[in-house]
Amino acid sequence: MSVLNWLKRHLVVIAGLLTLGYLLLPNVVVTVFSFNKPKGRFNYQWQQFSTDAWKDPCGVADMCGSLSISLQIAFWATIGATVLGTMIAFALVRYRFRARGTVNSLIFLPMAMPEVVMAASLLTLFLNLGAQLGFWTILIAHIMFCLSFVVVAVKARVMSMDPRLEQAAQDLYAGPAQTFLRVTLPIAAPGIAAGALLSFALSFDDFIITNFNAGSTVTFPMFVWGSAQRGTPVQINVIGTAMFLVAVLLVLSSMLIGNRRNKQKA
Repeated sequence: MSVLNWLKRHLVVIAGLLTLGYLLLPNVVVTVFSFNKPKGRFNYQWQQFSTDAWKDPCGVADMCGSLSISLQIAFWATIGATVLGTMIAFALVRYRFRARGTVNSLIFLPMAMPEVVMAASLLTLFLNLGAQLGFWTILIAHIMFCLSFVVVAVKARVMSMDPRLEQAAQDLYAGPAQTFLRVTLPIAAPGIAAGALLSFALSFDDFIITNFNAGSTVTFPMFVWGSAQRGTPVQINVIGTAMFLVAVLLVLSSMLIGNRRNKQKA
């Protein structure tokens, strides 16, 4: 009975840990196989432990070039989507205008629409405009579909803000710019950061929309897809593991910074 009682008390925690383990299992497999030395072209069966791929992560032709393109597109798409999305979020929350309800509804369309539909629509738009498919068409497409995620994240944060804080700053003779930079922006910063991080992850990871609008430009997800047809190099697992570790370090760093700030406030 004591075991059953213990299971009942910790059922939610156990379920959460099992779910987390299930979600992280693919990352564990990718990490393990980044140290594999396959005998054939495909890195699907464990053969021998080796660190050769880690010593030469750019040993596969064009892989690091495609990775660089993906990082550049993700960086600029994040900046563009974050700036535009933040302004749209503030406009939707702070101002009243006729098309406000319609705009709120349209914001969710890219999130609800199947990617293949949006990809085909963007391709049709670029072809009708006579645009040459490549880096810039990918960048524009990524900003367009990342925009909705930024707006939703920032809008939720702005709606929870207490307007009396800004009123207090104005009562203390702070100008509009000072109020925004010293009061509004710091409060909205967590929502903006969340939207930016989500935009970067979505842009870097996207394949369907990118594949439709890339032309001859090859991003890292497209390189991985093409490599899977001929043989998967171990270096792909190395890059995937490195990206995963960077994401984990960012999350842990933000948690540590948040805990320190809470302790200082206490």
